[in-house]
Amino acid sequence: MDISTWIVIYLPLFIIFLIVLPQQNSVRKMIIMKKKRKGGRAIMPNELLKKYIGKNCIIYTGSFGTNVMGKIIEVNENWIEVETKKNVELINVEYVQNIRIVNK
Repeated sequence: MDISTWIVIYLPLFIIFLIVLPQQNSVRKMIIMKKKRKGGRAIMPNELLKKYIGKNCIIYTGSFGTNVMGKIIEVNENWIEVETKKNVELINVEYVQNIRIVNK
């Protein structure tokens, strides 16, 4: 194989793995840091969350993950333990945007 074939094959891979992906991670980190600096997001106090233990709810995490529907089992420090239909999930309170109580 000549040098031009190697360039055609490996140059796009080099660009993707060494330039594009690290930039996406740094942009994501910058967005999170800006939100923390602005102080626009208030962390929910545990006392507020503890009164919903045992109730079915939908927890919205926005763009950081998926919405979780289930029963709140326990609240410890900044983690919520939720029992879904399939398994038990732990959600970081810092990423919770909204909690909606579902009557079932």
